[in-house]
Amino acid sequence: MDNESPFFRYFPHGLAAAFTLLWGILAINPVMRDVWWAENLPIIIIFLLLVVTFKIFRFSNLAYGLMACWLILHTIGGHYTFANVPFDFITDFFGFERNHFDRLGHYSIGFYAFPIAEFLTRKRLAKPVVIYLFSLFAIMALAAGYEVIEWWYAVMAGGDAGIEFLGSQGDIWDAQTDMLADTLGAVTTLILFRFSGIRADD
Repeated sequence: MDNESPFFRYFPHGLAAAFTLLWGILAINPVMRDVWWAENLPIIIIFLLLVVTFKIFRFSNLAYGLMACWLILHTIGGHYTFANVPFDFITDFFGFERNHFDRLGHYSIGFYAFPIAEFLTRKRLAKPVVIYLFSLFAIMALAAGYEVIEWWYAVMAGGDAGIEFLGSQGDIWDAQTDMLADTLGAVTTLILFRFSGIRADD
């Protein structure tokens, strides 16, 4: 599926090493350690899952690159808390009233629709229409579920930790906008998947 040159063959390994280094650096002195743990738990789970299953099912390099986007953005958000990531150059340029780094993070969650579609396609588990719809709806369900988890943690933690983890920044439509960002990310990468040339395994 991927080019057999050393660069392409070991691309996931290099990506994993680079991410591990970044994660280790950003694990040092985060803004709020309790929020850092809450934000990094899903990162650790997803990363380890990809490592453990690598020899069982290797995704395309494009899929690994797309999945790395969320891992990286969420790691940065966990270090600073999403509302406080240094993103002023974007905020000031567009005249936003809030820090939209969290929207970018949610948009990248939608990128996981690509590996879902790839897995289903290569394993011949469904017809194309079902694959696209399932991949999209899986991300939408994940987005809704994560908003519930955010609400639960904010209530349980309370105080500054709850506020920072929730990251609404006073936006009453924060949860709905986050879910929209997840969905748009999924739509974008499913269009990309359509033209990626990935086919069922022989």
